[in-house]
Amino acid sequence: MKSYIFQSIRLTLVLLVLLCVIYPVSVAFVAKFSKGAGKGEQSFLNGKVVGYNAVGQSFSDPRYFWGRPSAISYNAAGSAGSNRGPSNPDYLKEVKSRLDTLLKYHPYAERKDIPADLVTASGSGLDPNISVEAADLQVRRVAELRGFSQSQIQELVIENTETPLLGFLGPRKVNVLQLNIALDQISISHEN
Repeated sequence: MKSYIFQSIRLTLVLLVLLCVIYPVSVAFVAKFSKGAGKGEQSFLNGKVVGYNAVGQSFSDPRYFWGRPSAISYNAAGSAGSNRGPSNPDYLKEVKSRLDTLLKYHPYAERKDIPADLVTASGSGLDPNISVEAADLQVRRVAELRGFSQSQIQELVIENTETPLLGFLGPRKVNVLQLNIALDQISISHEN
């Protein structure tokens, strides 16, 4: 009996050192050599920090591309999903409201054309990317409100489309923050 107690205490101490000291220190060490040096990969516009590449942000102005909805109001202090399923009436009401808003701003689209990632939140609530289809749907609205041709805005979407890792792992996607920064840059150069 005594040997089990000492073995348990020893195992607890080993795991404590391993998981509470060695692992966090090694993660911090690796992070120091990554993009952003462990502090996040910041995005800049005119020398000012405007956001982080890996964290979704709210864009509600119709002159910008909209990202994926967030169940946590884009609060990066803690990521979480809504934990509501497709049979939950509150969830269905929320998705319907998002669909109605999208159709209001995109009267040329049909309900079946709206990509799911524009009306459903991701598991983390902080997804920075949207599908290429979600970006394509918004091209006409953004072009009209910004006074650009659709082909100019479509070119921005193409330039900001990330291909799958190794060409086949994952979908093609668009980082909404990077796309909106590019949009602001061409708007600034267009005004000058």
